[in-house]
Amino acid sequence: MKTLKLALIAVILSASSLFTTSCGGSDEKDANPLADSLSGVNGELNGQLSEKEKALQEFVTSFNEIQDNLTAIKEKEKIVTKHSQSGDVKSKEESIKEDIQAIYDLLAKNKNRIGSLTKKLKDSKSKIAGLEQMIATLEAQVEAKDGEIATLRAELESKNIELSNIQMNLENVEAESSSKTEKLNSAYYAFGTSKELKEKGVITKEGGFIGLGKSTKLKADFNKDYFTKIDISNTSSINIGAKKAIILSNHPSSSYKLVGEKTIEKIEILNAEDFWSNSKYLVIRIEQ
Repeated sequence: MKTLKLALIAVILSASSLFTTSCGGSDEKDANPLADSLSGVNGELNGQLSEKEKALQEFVTSFNEIQDNLTAIKEKEKIVTKHSQSGDVKSKEESIKEDIQAIYDLLAKNKNRIGSLTKKLKDSKSKIAGLEQMIATLEAQVEAKDGEIATLRAELESKNIELSNIQMNLENVEAESSSKTEKLNSAYYAFGTSKELKEKGVITKEGGFIGLGKSTKLKADFNKDYFTKIDISNTSSINIGAKKAIILSNHPSSSYKLVGEKTIEKIEILNAEDFWSNSKYLVIRIEQ
Protein backbone atom coordinates (compact mmCIF):
# COMPACT_ATOMS: atom_id res chain seq x y z
CA MET A 1 0.00 0.00 0.00
CA LYS A 2 2.91 2.35 0.71
CA THR A 3 4.21 1.67 -2.82
CA LEU A 4 0.77 2.50 -4.20
CA LYS A 5 0.73 5.81 -2.33
CA LEU A 6 4.17 6.76 -3.67
CA ALA A 7 3.24 5.74 -7.20
CA LEU A 8 0.04 7.76 -7.15
CA ILE A 9 1.73 10.86 -5.76
CA ALA A 10 4.55 10.51 -8.31
CA VAL A 11 2.02 10.32 -11.13
CA ILE A 12 0.26 13.45 -9.87
CA LEU A 13 3.54 15.36 -9.60
CA SER A 14 4.66 14.34 -13.07
CA ALA A 15 1.23 15.00 -14.52
CA SER A 16 1.29 18.60 -13.29
CA SER A 17 4.18 19.35 -15.68
CA LEU A 18 2.43 17.66 -18.62
CA PHE A 19 -1.06 18.89 -17.94
CA THR A 20 -2.13 21.25 -20.78
CA THR A 21 -5.20 21.81 -22.88
CA SER A 22 -5.05 23.10 -26.45
CA CYS A 23 -6.90 26.34 -27.17
CA GLY A 24 -8.18 27.98 -30.32
CA GLY A 25 -9.33 26.41 -33.55
CA SER A 26 -6.73 23.66 -34.08
CA ASP A 27 -8.09 20.47 -35.65
CA GLU A 28 -5.59 18.30 -33.82
CA LYS A 29 -7.06 15.85 -31.33
CA ASP A 30 -6.85 17.29 -27.80
CA ALA A 31 -4.26 15.63 -25.63
CA ASN A 32 -5.36 14.70 -22.14
CA PRO A 33 -2.13 13.60 -20.42
CA LEU A 34 -3.70 13.76 -16.95
CA ALA A 35 -6.43 11.27 -17.83
CA ASP A 36 -3.95 9.08 -19.74
CA SER A 37 -1.42 9.08 -16.92
CA LEU A 38 -3.96 8.29 -14.23
CA SER A 39 -6.24 5.85 -16.06
CA GLY A 40 -4.04 2.90 -15.14
CA VAL A 41 -3.73 4.01 -11.52
CA ASN A 42 -7.50 4.16 -11.03
CA GLY A 43 -7.82 0.48 -11.86
CA GLU A 44 -5.33 -0.42 -9.16
CA LEU A 45 -7.19 1.30 -6.34
CA ASN A 46 -8.92 -1.82 -5.04
CA GLY A 47 -9.52 -3.06 -1.53
CA GLN A 48 -9.55 -0.93 1.57
CA LEU A 49 -7.99 2.48 1.02
CA SER A 50 -6.58 4.89 3.54
CA GLU A 51 -8.22 8.30 3.90
CA LYS A 52 -5.35 9.89 2.00
CA GLU A 53 -5.72 7.45 -0.89
CA LYS A 54 -9.48 8.05 -0.97
CA ALA A 55 -8.82 11.77 -1.15
CA LEU A 56 -6.41 11.21 -4.02
CA GLN A 57 -8.96 9.10 -5.85
CA GLU A 58 -11.59 11.82 -5.43
CA PHE A 59 -9.20 14.46 -6.75
CA VAL A 60 -8.35 12.29 -9.76
CA THR A 61 -12.04 11.87 -10.56
CA SER A 62 -12.59 15.62 -10.32
CA PHE A 63 -9.56 16.42 -12.49
CA ASN A 64 -10.77 14.03 -15.18
CA GLU A 65 -14.27 15.53 -15.07
CA ILE A 66 -12.87 19.05 -15.49
CA GLN A 67 -10.73 17.91 -18.42
CA ASP A 68 -13.72 16.22 -20.07
CA ASN A 69 -15.67 19.47 -19.69
CA LEU A 70 -12.83 21.47 -21.25
CA THR A 71 -12.73 19.06 -24.18
CA ALA A 72 -16.50 19.39 -24.64
CA ILE A 73 -16.19 23.18 -24.51
CA LYS A 74 -13.53 23.11 -27.21
CA GLU A 75 -15.69 20.99 -29.50
CA LYS A 76 -18.67 23.30 -29.10
CA GLU A 77 -16.39 26.31 -29.59
CA LYS A 78 -15.32 24.89 -32.96
CA ILE A 79 -18.95 24.40 -33.99
CA VAL A 80 -19.93 27.94 -33.01
CA THR A 81 -16.89 29.39 -34.82
CA LYS A 82 -17.80 27.44 -37.95
CA HIS A 83 -21.41 28.66 -37.84
CA SER A 84 -20.33 32.26 -37.20
CA GLN A 85 -18.13 32.19 -40.29
CA SER A 86 -20.88 30.92 -42.57
CA GLY A 87 -22.64 33.24 -44.97
CA ASP A 88 -26.04 33.24 -43.28
CA VAL A 89 -25.28 33.59 -39.57
CA LYS A 90 -28.82 34.58 -38.55
CA SER A 91 -30.24 31.29 -39.81
CA LYS A 92 -28.05 29.47 -37.27
CA GLU A 93 -28.72 31.89 -34.42
CA GLU A 94 -30.72 29.49 -32.22
CA SER A 95 -28.15 26.73 -32.63
CA ILE A 96 -25.36 29.17 -31.77
CA LYS A 97 -27.22 30.33 -28.67
CA GLU A 98 -27.71 26.74 -27.47
CA ASP A 99 -24.02 25.93 -27.94
CA ILE A 100 -22.88 29.13 -26.20
CA GLN A 101 -25.22 28.39 -23.30
CA ALA A 102 -23.86 24.84 -23.07
CA ILE A 103 -20.31 26.26 -23.00
CA TYR A 104 -21.17 28.62 -20.15
CA ASP A 105 -22.87 25.80 -18.25
CA LEU A 106 -19.73 23.67 -18.54
CA LEU A 107 -17.52 26.59 -17.49
CA ALA A 108 -19.73 27.13 -14.44
CA LYS A 109 -19.49 23.45 -13.50
CA ASN A 110 -15.71 23.58 -13.80
CA LYS A 111 -15.45 26.71 -11.65
CA ASN A 112 -17.67 25.13 -9.02
CA ARG A 113 -15.67 21.89 -9.07
CA ILE A 114 -12.37 23.75 -8.74
CA GLY A 115 -13.80 25.75 -5.84
CA SER A 116 -14.84 22.52 -4.15
CA LEU A 117 -11.39 20.98 -4.70
CA THR A 118 -9.69 24.07 -3.29
CA LYS A 119 -11.88 23.99 -0.17
CA LYS A 120 -11.33 20.27 0.41
CA LEU A 121 -7.59 20.65 -0.01
CA LYS A 122 -7.57 23.56 2.43
CA ASP A 123 -9.65 21.63 4.98
CA SER A 124 -7.69 18.39 4.51
CA LYS A 125 -5.72 17.25 7.55
CA SER A 126 -3.06 15.62 5.39
CA LYS A 127 -1.49 17.77 2.71
CA ILE A 128 -1.08 16.00 -0.62
CA ALA A 129 2.01 17.06 -2.55
CA GLY A 130 1.47 18.51 -6.02
CA LEU A 131 -2.26 19.09 -5.79
CA GLU A 132 -2.00 22.83 -5.10
CA GLN A 133 -0.02 23.29 -8.32
CA MET A 134 -2.46 21.16 -10.32
CA ILE A 135 -5.44 23.13 -9.03
CA ALA A 136 -3.64 26.36 -9.97
CA THR A 137 -3.07 24.92 -13.46
CA LEU A 138 -6.76 24.06 -13.75
CA GLU A 139 -7.75 27.57 -12.68
CA ALA A 140 -5.41 29.07 -15.29
CA GLN A 141 -6.88 26.84 -18.02
CA VAL A 142 -10.44 27.75 -17.12
CA GLU A 143 -9.60 31.45 -16.98
CA ALA A 144 -7.94 31.24 -20.40
CA LYS A 145 -10.96 29.47 -21.83
CA ASP A 146 -13.22 32.08 -20.21
CA GLY A 147 -11.29 34.77 -22.08
CA GLU A 148 -11.59 32.90 -25.39
CA ILE A 149 -15.35 32.55 -25.01
CA ALA A 150 -15.68 36.23 -24.11
CA THR A 151 -13.87 37.10 -27.38
CA LEU A 152 -16.06 34.70 -29.35
CA ARG A 153 -19.16 36.15 -27.75
CA ALA A 154 -18.11 39.67 -28.72
CA GLU A 155 -17.63 38.54 -32.32
CA LEU A 156 -21.09 36.95 -32.37
CA GLU A 157 -22.74 40.05 -30.92
CA SER A 158 -21.02 42.15 -33.60
CA LYS A 159 -22.95 40.01 -36.10
CA ASN A 160 -26.23 40.83 -34.32
CA ILE A 161 -26.51 37.50 -32.46
CA GLU A 162 -28.44 38.34 -29.26
CA LEU A 163 -26.65 36.84 -26.24
CA SER A 164 -27.62 39.25 -23.46
CA ASN A 165 -29.31 36.56 -21.35
CA ILE A 166 -26.38 34.13 -21.36
CA GLN A 167 -24.42 35.70 -18.47
CA MET A 168 -27.52 35.68 -16.26
CA ASN A 169 -28.00 32.00 -17.00
CA LEU A 170 -24.38 31.34 -16.07
CA GLU A 171 -24.96 32.94 -12.68
CA ASN A 172 -28.03 30.75 -12.21
CA VAL A 173 -26.01 27.63 -13.03
CA GLU A 174 -23.33 28.60 -10.51
CA ALA A 175 -25.95 29.32 -7.84
CA GLU A 176 -27.75 26.05 -8.54
CA SER A 177 -24.51 24.07 -8.46
CA SER A 178 -23.46 25.72 -5.20
CA SER A 179 -26.87 25.00 -3.71
CA LYS A 180 -26.65 21.32 -4.69
CA THR A 181 -23.18 21.03 -3.17
CA GLU A 182 -24.35 22.59 0.09
CA LYS A 183 -27.33 20.23 0.21
CA LEU A 184 -25.15 17.17 -0.40
CA ASN A 185 -22.76 18.22 2.37
CA SER A 186 -25.47 19.08 4.90
CA ALA A 187 -26.30 16.78 7.80
CA TYR A 188 -27.97 17.26 11.18
CA TYR A 189 -27.49 15.96 14.70
CA ALA A 190 -29.33 16.09 18.02
CA PHE A 191 -28.57 14.62 21.42
CA GLY A 192 -30.20 14.60 24.79
CA THR A 193 -31.58 12.37 27.50
CA SER A 194 -34.43 10.04 26.68
CA LYS A 195 -36.82 12.47 28.36
CA GLU A 196 -35.47 15.47 26.44
CA LEU A 197 -35.61 13.74 23.07
CA LYS A 198 -39.15 12.56 23.73
CA GLU A 199 -40.32 16.01 24.86
CA LYS A 200 -38.77 17.60 21.78
CA GLY A 201 -40.62 15.23 19.47
CA VAL A 202 -37.56 13.31 18.25
CA ILE A 203 -38.19 9.82 19.68
CA THR A 204 -41.08 7.70 20.84
CA LYS A 205 -41.51 4.41 22.68
CA GLU A 206 -43.50 1.64 21.09
CA GLY A 207 -44.50 -1.97 21.77
CA GLY A 208 -44.30 -3.73 25.10
CA PHE A 209 -47.06 -4.74 27.52
CA ILE A 210 -48.40 -2.44 30.23
CA GLY A 211 -45.35 -0.22 30.02
CA LEU A 212 -42.81 -3.06 29.99
CA GLY A 213 -40.45 -3.99 27.16
CA LYS A 214 -41.04 -0.86 25.10
CA SER A 215 -38.40 0.03 22.52
CA THR A 216 -37.13 3.51 21.72
CA LYS A 217 -37.55 4.59 18.10
CA LEU A 218 -37.27 7.74 16.06
CA LYS A 219 -40.62 9.30 15.35
CA ALA A 220 -41.70 9.03 11.72
CA ASP A 221 -42.33 12.79 11.67
CA PHE A 222 -39.60 13.80 14.15
CA ASN A 223 -39.05 17.44 14.96
CA LYS A 224 -36.26 18.59 12.61
CA ASP A 225 -36.08 22.03 14.21
CA TYR A 226 -34.37 20.50 17.24
CA PHE A 227 -31.34 19.43 15.17
CA THR A 228 -28.05 21.25 14.60
CA LYS A 229 -26.87 21.57 11.01
CA ILE A 230 -23.27 20.64 10.08
CA ASP A 231 -21.11 20.41 6.97
CA ILE A 232 -20.07 16.76 6.66
CA SER A 233 -17.15 17.62 4.39
CA ASN A 234 -15.28 19.22 7.30
CA THR A 235 -16.86 17.59 10.37
CA SER A 236 -14.87 14.64 11.68
CA SER A 237 -16.20 14.57 15.24
CA ILE A 238 -19.13 15.72 17.36
CA ASN A 239 -18.61 16.65 21.01
CA ILE A 240 -20.87 14.88 23.51
CA GLY A 241 -19.55 15.13 27.08
CA ALA A 242 -21.85 12.58 28.76
CA LYS A 243 -21.53 9.55 31.03
CA LYS A 244 -23.07 7.32 28.38
CA ALA A 245 -24.07 7.76 24.72
CA ILE A 246 -26.15 5.54 22.44
CA ILE A 247 -26.70 6.28 18.76
CA LEU A 248 -30.36 5.71 17.92
CA SER A 249 -30.26 6.57 14.21
CA ASN A 250 -28.94 4.18 11.57
CA HIS A 251 -25.18 4.52 11.01
CA PRO A 252 -22.71 1.67 10.27
CA SER A 253 -20.85 0.77 13.47
CA SER A 254 -17.55 0.52 11.57
CA SER A 255 -17.79 4.14 10.44
CA TYR A 256 -17.45 5.74 13.89
CA LYS A 257 -16.22 5.26 17.44
CA LEU A 258 -17.08 6.73 20.83
CA VAL A 259 -14.08 8.43 22.41
CA GLY A 260 -13.67 8.52 26.19
CA GLU A 261 -13.68 6.17 29.16
CA LYS A 262 -15.46 7.47 32.23
CA THR A 263 -17.06 10.16 30.07
CA ILE A 264 -17.94 9.92 26.39
CA GLU A 265 -16.16 13.00 25.12
CA LYS A 266 -17.14 12.80 21.47
CA ILE A 267 -18.20 10.72 18.50
CA GLU A 268 -15.33 10.40 16.05
CA ILE A 269 -16.42 9.82 12.45
CA LEU A 270 -13.95 7.42 10.82
CA ASN A 271 -15.56 7.30 7.39
CA ALA A 272 -17.91 10.17 6.61
CA GLU A 273 -19.27 8.66 3.40
CA ASP A 274 -20.29 5.43 5.15
CA PHE A 275 -21.44 7.15 8.33
CA TRP A 276 -23.97 9.39 6.55
CA SER A 277 -24.94 6.86 3.86
CA ASN A 278 -28.13 5.65 5.59
CA SER A 279 -29.31 8.87 7.18
CA LYS A 280 -28.33 12.54 7.26
CA TYR A 281 -29.95 12.84 10.71
CA LEU A 282 -27.93 11.67 13.71
CA VAL A 283 -29.74 11.10 17.01
CA ILE A 284 -27.79 10.39 20.22
CA ARG A 285 -29.36 9.44 23.52
CA ILE A 286 -27.19 10.35 26.48
CA GLU A 287 -27.08 9.75 30.22
CA GLN A 288 -25.57 12.43 32.45
